[in-house]
Amino acid sequence: MMCCFSIWCFECCIKCLGGIPYASLIATILLYAGVALFCGCGHEALSGTVNILQTYFEMARTAGDTLDVFTMIDIFKYVIYGIAAAFFVYGILLMVEGFFTTGAIKDLYGDFKITTCGRCVSAWFIMLTYLFMLAWLGVTAFTALPVYMYFNLWTICRNTTLVEGANLCLDLRQFGIVTIGEEKKICTVSENFMRMCESTELNMTFHLFIVALAGAGAAVIAMVHYLMVLSANWAYVKDACRMQKYEDIKSKEEQELHDIHSTRSKERLNAYT
Repeated sequence: MMCCFSIWCFECCIKCLGGIPYASLIATILLYAGVALFCGCGHEALSGTVNILQTYFEMARTAGDTLDVFTMIDIFKYVIYGIAAAFFVYGILLMVEGFFTTGAIKDLYGDFKITTCGRCVSAWFIMLTYLFMLAWLGVTAFTALPVYMYFNLWTICRNTTLVEGANLCLDLRQFGIVTIGEEKKICTVSENFMRMCESTELNMTFHLFIVALAGAGAAVIAMVHYLMVLSANWAYVKDACRMQKYEDIKSKEEQELHDIHSTRSKERLNAYT
């Protein structure tokens, strides 16, 4: 009795493992990892940027509803919150779609049937994933901007330590952080610059932006992986639908032939009688 139960449990486990969409699972893990890195490190990097601007560049928040750099950073933080929530839900939806598509293909001749609605849902996911891939490409390009800015700042700090007497300046106006009429620059001869270069806050913020950029790149790779998975599932489902229609037509013709043969047999029997 125990042996039969063990065999039954083993067969159930094999069946469950066979129904897991491993390609979608890998893409979902990569997507969650990329979004987590981008959102978490990006949020902390933005907070570090606010501290650097207020402490070393002596910038202050503008009173009222003026759209300054601090307001933009707050908006970016809310956008990060939305991205984290949206792609958490989207990853779950893609996993569910992968499970249903895998089950539909494996159980094609069972009770589960592929419907036109299911095919439309798969096509809709392909289109939406393509749009999200383009959006993440834009996010990756946008995230590269603060990495470039902090790289310039890090390079100035490094050149200052290598070359004595070098007078280098960083003007925030060249990056569009402040307006043209507002002069906010920091030079190597100033005390704030030396304190900023010696602090761990600059180095930490720079590396956080790099990790956020890597997370955005991972999300792009996950979207491309999803596109390949969804396109393959769409092709499999399309072929499976054709096979299903062929089997239905074949079964119907066999039933008609059987009915015709039965009718003729009855006619011959009646004629003989």
